[in-house]
Amino acid sequence: MRTVTVVLAIIVGIPIGVGVFAVQYAGGTAYLSSDPQACANCHIMQNHLESWQKASHHGVATCVDCHLPQDFAGKYLAKMDQGWRHSKAFTLQDFHEPIMVAESSARIVQANCVRCHEDLLHPSIANAAQDKEVLSCVHCHRSAGHGTWMGLGGPDRGEAAELEK
Repeated sequence: MRTVTVVLAIIVGIPIGVGVFAVQYAGGTAYLSSDPQACANCHIMQNHLESWQKASHHGVATCVDCHLPQDFAGKYLAKMDQGWRHSKAFTLQDFHEPIMVAESSARIVQANCVRCHEDLLHPSIANAAQDKEVLSCVHCHRSAGHGTWMGLGGPDRGEAAELEK
């Protein structure tokens, strides 16, 4: 019985130990906070942090205000989903460059735009926050949260300049 307990402790303990080490080493616990600096924990997100610091929403909204649902359960479910996708993509280096927002994340951003600016919207838009036929807010207001296109999942500066001509 004692041997089985030791073997079971090793089988369970090693993966837990490696997992705790990996989360600590990668700064994973920072993602439980609302600090925008945590979002730039991965070097690829640094442009996003810097562009947000210069954009119009810097004084009124942080990353979690725009990129996560506002209810407790939705917020932490989205953090788990996004955390898994980000850690997998950055570990395996299989992400699109420039980084692009996932469809589920784009829906969250749209819902948060509508939530914060509902008093400025026509009722048909406010009531159609999830309607695919309604243009997303960032379609026209791309620079509201992060300023210029650089590092936002859009074309790089050279391509953006060509598009603007």
